[in-house]
Amino acid sequence: MAQERRSGLIRLSSVLFFTAGLVAGAWWHPFAAPQESAERTDSAASDRAAGGAAVPASAEDPAGRAPIAAAVPRETAPAGGLTVEERANIDLFREASPAVVYITSIAVRRDMFSMNEMEIPQGTGSGFVWDENGHIVTNFHVIRGADRAQVTLSDNSAWEARLIGTAPDKDLAVLRIDAPREKLHALRVGSSHDLLVGQKVLAIGNPFGLDQTLTIGIISALGREIESVTRIPIRDVIQTDAAINPGNSGGPLLDSAGRLIGVNTAIYSPSGGSAGIGFAIPVDVVKWVVPELITHGKVTRAALGVHLATQQVAERLGIKGALVIEVVAGTGADRAGVQPTRRDESGRVVLGDIIVAIDGEPVANGNDLILLLEKRKPGDRVSVEVQRGAKRQELTVTLTPAG
Repeated sequence: MAQERRSGLIRLSSVLFFTAGLVAGAWWHPFAAPQESAERTDSAASDRAAGGAAVPASAEDPAGRAPIAAAVPRETAPAGGLTVEERANIDLFREASPAVVYITSIAVRRDMFSMNEMEIPQGTGSGFVWDENGHIVTNFHVIRGADRAQVTLSDNSAWEARLIGTAPDKDLAVLRIDAPREKLHALRVGSSHDLLVGQKVLAIGNPFGLDQTLTIGIISALGREIESVTRIPIRDVIQTDAAINPGNSGGPLLDSAGRLIGVNTAIYSPSGGSAGIGFAIPVDVVKWVVPELITHGKVTRAALGVHLATQQVAERLGIKGALVIEVVAGTGADRAGVQPTRRDESGRVVLGDIIVAIDGEPVANGNDLILLLEKRKPGDRVSVEVQRGAKRQELTVTLTPAG
């Protein structure tokens, strides 16, 4: 009896298990079957269309979900017209870019083993055509220490350049190439004394060796001061947010009329790349320095005929002005009676005259004196105000050529 009951229970369990399987299959089938049926139908239809060959109707999605429709080419949308500002930028670049050049400075080194001379590229920078005589303006630091330089024009023709003159105090230099006049396109020259903060400016140059690059910005500030390689300040510098990077040095800064208003010279950047703070030497300085370099090879300075104490000595003595240490015999300062620093009979140091003004313009240190005299010529007469002991005196000095 017990054996029969166990057999009955086993049969009943099998029936229940089988029934449950049928129910589950019926529940799943409405979801799974249509897709499989559709796939089989599509496949069969495709086979029939191809005479029995399998021709897929569309590409299968990699995830095995739904068929992917065939790719349809996109139509090109019609271009809108250029804005007035865009057209102005394009026209300006086309006009000015032929004047911008790429400069490679080259150093000659001797191999220690073979004793052969080798030419090594030392650096690159930008420049621009100054006139049809082949004069090229760039920064002094671009060609500093180079044995020769090569200038590449906008048409990619390369020319050996001769150094004509340098003005390290202004970070300017002039080269010359013997290119045909038809290849030399000089920039139109503007002015910098009437610039305003907010004006649009454009820089063209060769940042990181990428030639003929245009960047656009505004004048961010005026009257900035930066230090030249000789540590004499360059004043009235233009600050701009137009992107200026290594390789832009020596290239032109232009106004919206395409006129030269500055020479790009430096950037302020912790990373070495553009940080939106670039500086350009004002064109009003360029206009008087470049002719001097072309004519004389250097800036011919006028001088009083004195040697001054260093800035450190003046600061240590608490002096505001330019302290005269020595007066050169036979110069204008000597004839005007400027007094040098000396020792008295007891050996004590007696300070010389302290120059505090030139033609009414204040002199705070030796650099101020140099900058005030730089635009004057030998033979000019200037009024020199000096502090002599507790008194101030005014002397008239005829300037002499700087030694």
